[in-house]
Amino acid sequence: MCFLFLIQYFAGLTWLGYVVVVIAVLAFITSAYFSRGFPRIIGFIMMGTGIALEFSKGAGFHGVSEGVLLILPLLCLVTLSPMLSMPLKLNGYFQSVESFLQNLLHHPRKLFFGITSSLFILSPILNLGSIRIVSEFLESLKLPSEMSAKSYLIGFSSALMWSPYFASVSLILYYLNMPVGRYIIYGMGLSILSLLIGNLLFYLWSRNHTVSAEGFPVVQLDKTHKWQLLKLILFVMILMSSSLAIEYVTKWSMVIIVSMISVILPLMWGVLTKSWRKLTPLIKGYRDQSVPMLNNEIMLFMSAGVLAHALQGTTFANKISELLIAIAEQSFLLFAMAIMALVLLVTYIGIHQIAVIAALAMQLNADELGISTLSLAMLLLLTWSISAALSPFSGLNLMVSRLVGMTGVQTGLRTNGVHLLVLAILGISFVMMVK
Repeated sequence: MCFLFLIQYFAGLTWLGYVVVVIAVLAFITSAYFSRGFPRIIGFIMMGTGIALEFSKGAGFHGVSEGVLLILPLLCLVTLSPMLSMPLKLNGYFQSVESFLQNLLHHPRKLFFGITSSLFILSPILNLGSIRIVSEFLESLKLPSEMSAKSYLIGFSSALMWSPYFASVSLILYYLNMPVGRYIIYGMGLSILSLLIGNLLFYLWSRNHTVSAEGFPVVQLDKTHKWQLLKLILFVMILMSSSLAIEYVTKWSMVIIVSMISVILPLMWGVLTKSWRKLTPLIKGYRDQSVPMLNNEIMLFMSAGVLAHALQGTTFANKISELLIAIAEQSFLLFAMAIMALVLLVTYIGIHQIAVIAALAMQLNADELGISTLSLAMLLLLTWSISAALSPFSGLNLMVSRLVGMTGVQTGLRTNGVHLLVLAILGISFVMMVK
């Protein structure tokens, strides 16, 4: 599906587009068969609603096909991006990150900063796998559940606002037709603001809570690991810079660029290092383990994409759009609060962020709202980050809750509610400054 879509993107063959849609529908059916629990139920509800809306609009199967094609770039990104982790695994970067965190065990506040900053760097490449890896590093330490929940959510959700290797940034900028190069500095500003707020609030929290590392030896960070960590940072910087440079020169969609880099980079690594024997097991593991683990994501993303496309132009969507425009004419602050309240309400009952935020990105026009496309993108990404951390049904919240042994409401609202509230207030203020 992914490779044929990439070919169709450059070749522009209509018939190949229909072939890709058929294969994508088969992928959805297969993923739905292997999915379990709530994601399966909500996926069927979103897909069924989307199909019903397309037929009620008179678009029929053609409208459904357009919805699938609209979400396919994101599916390619989600499916192919895990391949970026292969060079990192083989070059021993993860061991250096583990040593870095172990070196901070006896300094809780530094450890918290180390966890959040590590996730900030690793998450764009490893996605949710970054949380699982860091959790494995710290498993033996038995950190307080609240500390783990705070650090995992803050580190990961902050990265959601800046990296084009995340579905959030790629999707919103793709639908708003905005180059990543124009946005990324402002996205970094939002993300760093989130990290600063999180670490400051943890400093205040740690004054009334004890985090003990007694019985664990003091681990020194040797020069080899320091050099590896520096190379890891350089790797991420080069990866981002290359993506932005390619976008600037070619004017291709960043989603397509990231998907292509995800495939090409491991192959280049194999050629340059002549380490195909080491790379082959990872490729097989990706095929046999990583891709099948994406069943829920494929089902949720595709159904949410079809629903978002189907909502576009409906009476309900037009009424919401008119209401938001009227609010924006009165006050940008009220408009931002309305957007955030709408998304949080919908995602808190289980609807995926993609459905509502993609629908808003396609339906809203920045000029009609009297704001810039940049400020609209920043607001939507700020809202995505907060809703992903807060909603007990988001993939981020579900994973963190399972790892720390807390419910989704405890993880999102109770443990990180203050951070998300402060982030919302200061984030909206930041967006208003660049409006």
